[in-house]
Amino acid sequence: MSAAEQGGTGRAGKAERDTTRDGTGRTVRLALAGAGAAVAALVISMIATGTAAPRIIPGLSDEGALTRWGLPLAKLAMDAAGVLTVGALLAAAVFLPSDKGLLGRPAQAYVRAASWLALGWAGAAVVTMVFSLSDVLGMPVTDVLGGDELTSFASQVSQGIALTLVVLFAVAIALFSRGAITVGAAGGLLVLALVTMLPPALTGHSASSPNHDLATTGVAVHLVVLALWVGGLAVLCAHALRGQPYLEVAATRFSSMALWCFIGVGLSGLFSVVARLTSVSELFTSAYGALLLAKTAAFALLGVAGWWHRRRTLPLLAAGGSGPGAFIRFAAGEIVIMFAAVGLAVALSRTAPPPAILPADRAFELLGYSMPPEISLANLASLWWLDLFSGTLAALLGGLYLAGVRRLVKRGDSWSWGRTAAWFTGVLILVVATQSGVARYAKVLFSVHMIEHMTLSMLVPIFLVLGAPVTLALRALKPAVRRGDRGPREWLTTILHSRFVRVVGHPAIATAIFIGSTYVLYFTPLFAAAMEEHLGHIAMTVHFLLSGCLFFWVIIGVDPAPHQLPHVARLIVLFVTMPFHAFFGIALMNMGTVLASDWYDQLGRTWGASALADQQDGGAIAWGFGEIPTLIVLIALAFQWWRDDDRKARRADRRADAAAARTGGSGDAELDAYNEYLAKLNKRNRAE
Repeated sequence: MSAAEQGGTGRAGKAERDTTRDGTGRTVRLALAGAGAAVAALVISMIATGTAAPRIIPGLSDEGALTRWGLPLAKLAMDAAGVLTVGALLAAAVFLPSDKGLLGRPAQAYVRAASWLALGWAGAAVVTMVFSLSDVLGMPVTDVLGGDELTSFASQVSQGIALTLVVLFAVAIALFSRGAITVGAAGGLLVLALVTMLPPALTGHSASSPNHDLATTGVAVHLVVLALWVGGLAVLCAHALRGQPYLEVAATRFSSMALWCFIGVGLSGLFSVVARLTSVSELFTSAYGALLLAKTAAFALLGVAGWWHRRRTLPLLAAGGSGPGAFIRFAAGEIVIMFAAVGLAVALSRTAPPPAILPADRAFELLGYSMPPEISLANLASLWWLDLFSGTLAALLGGLYLAGVRRLVKRGDSWSWGRTAAWFTGVLILVVATQSGVARYAKVLFSVHMIEHMTLSMLVPIFLVLGAPVTLALRALKPAVRRGDRGPREWLTTILHSRFVRVVGHPAIATAIFIGSTYVLYFTPLFAAAMEEHLGHIAMTVHFLLSGCLFFWVIIGVDPAPHQLPHVARLIVLFVTMPFHAFFGIALMNMGTVLASDWYDQLGRTWGASALADQQDGGAIAWGFGEIPTLIVLIALAFQWWRDDDRKARRADRRADAAAARTGGSGDAELDAYNEYLAKLNKRNRAE
């Protein structure tokens, strides 16, 4: 290389370093501006609502000003670190293009940044735990350090346990991020980071609101979509400021996700407000309502900014020129508003909702609604109850399936109406099982709970599996624009071919999960623990659906599977499995003790059979319910067997016709050989 070339290379490298250094400086300034906006919003809100200077009653303990200010600031730092960790992993796994499953250099840099951010997340959670203990005990921070109170708080109190989980999960993210070089690893860490956001919020005001089921689900959805939205834009803005490549690709992908995040934040926030406030006037007459209105205004501004991005800055990015500058200027203002909204959210978590006048009823405290009247068919059909999680799940299942069918029809492809009818039959049964009076009485009567369990695990999955959703998705989703990159279709294919799916999709494993999980749930303390918490009910619903779909995917699945069984083997697996549910029902009928007796005793039900008699009725339901899904599966399996034989026969006919066209024979080798044998006999007879 000549001196001139070396000098040119050196000048180019220096220019690149200068650009990177300048971009890093601008990123730091933007981070400081966002942090300043969040802190300012938090401080102003606490002063305006009186949280910063509460009335101190003489004679009662006081945690002190250090805790009153230190706890919200530590929580703000914890939430901000969590949001930025989610954003860094989101950029690495989704926004930036990959190469055959491997992360590119910019994506690997974001995974390493997520490692440091996760460490900061864990540290902020530890500080938040100390201040939370001070707040709970009403003692200054200096008095709670050095004793056993912190250990007890972290292992026995719900708030302490939630923060302990944050510390453990954040440290795990920090450790595993150091060696993550694949898109799959980054995606798994992203899921773990989103899960880590949930525990602290689910033990706050949402768990104690009148409709705690609606509030808990609403705040969980709100946090997940808000972390994706805020974290994604923050990292995307830093990416633009530092002059990194693929800005147009990343911005386009973020814009598609941000629209859904905007809808999710709006709906989940609305449901959370409905669960906490008893009247619209409380929005204007309480400090809690004033903070909600301020947060709503920030949300509206962000909606306008998102619309402007899609309409103006994304086309400018695609055209080049001044696009990056326009995007940075607009996104920087959006980031400041977002972090101010995060500060308002932290202040909101430190402000008690308006007191609600609730009936002095233990059943209302546990269920979120009064004890329903004595069970009847009319009450089961009329006492509908909104379960936000199951309702959202049903809406997503129906909406995504319709979108896939619409895309196929729009481009001229066909899709079986039978599969569509089967899918929406399953969705309809899911809605009835989780939203009607069945859902109300399932928390009160074990027998109705067993009806709901059997419906979700043995009836709904049959129709969902027959709807072939994976096949529809593979046909409807478009391949990634860049070769070697991963879009939704590539992610789905990767999951289908993963080692995990190959293991759980094995007929023996799927059958063991389907049978064994039922015995483990009900004959261990898990059932009692799940009945006590709304998250436990959600976990049971998810488990019933997934275990059922996994099992029936093996038996009558239309979608591609890692292990294909012959039809005779499928029949054998079906007939071997169903008696175990009958044995389970017989075991319940013969039990002399009540499962989750503490839960049912606290409800104080005064009508109907005793808890033990009702449990025995539930065992009878489990014993006899299996006949209905068995009959449906046998009909579906017989039809699939006939269709398979028909396809094989037609395939053989086509091969025979092709062979006949080539050789001039009949196309059937056995028939041609037999005709040749007869011709030889005829020739011999003539000779004789």
